[in-house]
Amino acid sequence: MAGAAAKLTPIIPGTGLRVTTTMAKQGQDRGLETIMQAVHASVKGPPPVDLWNPPFCGDIDLRIAADGTWFYQGTPIGRPALVRLFASILKREGDRYCLVTPVEKCGIRVDDAPFLAVEVRAEGGALRFRTNVDDEVVCGPDHALRFEPQPNGGLKPYLHVRRDLWALATRPVYYDLVDLGEERMVAGERWFGVGSQGAFFPMAPADQLESLPE
Repeated sequence: MAGAAAKLTPIIPGTGLRVTTTMAKQGQDRGLETIMQAVHASVKGPPPVDLWNPPFCGDIDLRIAADGTWFYQGTPIGRPALVRLFASILKREGDRYCLVTPVEKCGIRVDDAPFLAVEVRAEGGALRFRTNVDDEVVCGPDHALRFEPQPNGGLKPYLHVRRDLWALATRPVYYDLVDLGEERMVAGERWFGVGSQGAFFPMAPADQLESLPE
């Protein structure tokens, strides 16, 4: 009821993460508690987020920083298992990111990409990536790489993970991609890039490689 004092209870015992359970009309934290309850009640395996389209219940004070850290009410979420749980129900709708359950969805903030690509290895003609939330992604036609030009002339590599969600490659992974790169002809022009599962992802025209900053 509006004007009532908020009662604080932990979402999961031992996590230190707390939400309000009695809220005013626009109470933002209600959605976070509902999300946690719905996730714990769901079946095992990846949640079928693409099949869920519940009502939007407003934004909650949850943010994914550019370095991949998840913050709740300005405090880092220190439990990797909790971050992985939230990541599994993350959905993008246009420019908005939401945590989604079968019964409601709540908006969160994402400073850059929601995930980081922290490791890459070449195996059998494919590039296999690991993200900071332990997703294993095989780059290819269904999981593309893109390279965004930066004002300083550099590049920011992004890997498609799922559902229009991307992972920003860390600097070590970027260097690994450069080491794995090769030159190929693309539309009559020679480009430097990386190949995986029969697909080629151009990084820069071959004649501009020397001008790319490290």
